[in-house]
Amino acid sequence: MRRPQVTVIGDSDCPAPILTLAEAVGELLGRLGVTLVSGGRGGVMEAASRGATRAGGICVGILPSERLADANPWCSVVIPTGLGHARNAVTVLAGDLVVVIGGSAGTLSEIAFAWIHGRPILTVCGSGGWADAIGLRPIDARQTSTIRACADLAVLEAAIRELCAERGLPLADSAASPV
Repeated sequence: MRRPQVTVIGDSDCPAPILTLAEAVGELLGRLGVTLVSGGRGGVMEAASRGATRAGGICVGILPSERLADANPWCSVVIPTGLGHARNAVTVLAGDLVVVIGGSAGTLSEIAFAWIHGRPILTVCGSGGWADAIGLRPIDARQTSTIRACADLAVLEAAIRELCAERGLPLADSAASPV
């Protein structure tokens, strides 16, 4: 049985408190045995990958460029696409759900892809950017996905556990056998 895959999206350039938060989110995912998927570069992507790796997790970086060397050093698997920002669709589709930490224009495009393709969206409240802006408001009338605002890491963990259980995806500490 495959591991759950969670795509973490957010700013490539952000302040230290947001990087600390992203690292804690990555650590949570690693501890749960979730494969972390990101854009594979700096900022939120690197901090989350660092946290997940330190917790024993696997990190997949889906790069906009063609160069393996462009990935942050915490990526276990690197996928260079050469697609530029179009790689945002691939990054989102590679996850069972999406966690939003802060975010600018690139993050907004990933949120839109998640919405269109029915990936649940979990926002980390207080991280700024689009994570705080989209809140609980539907993006449009399609209702193809859900948006959940997570006030803290405990709420985020509970949402991840619930969504993985709904999809029959075992977490490391709840699986009958190790993942």
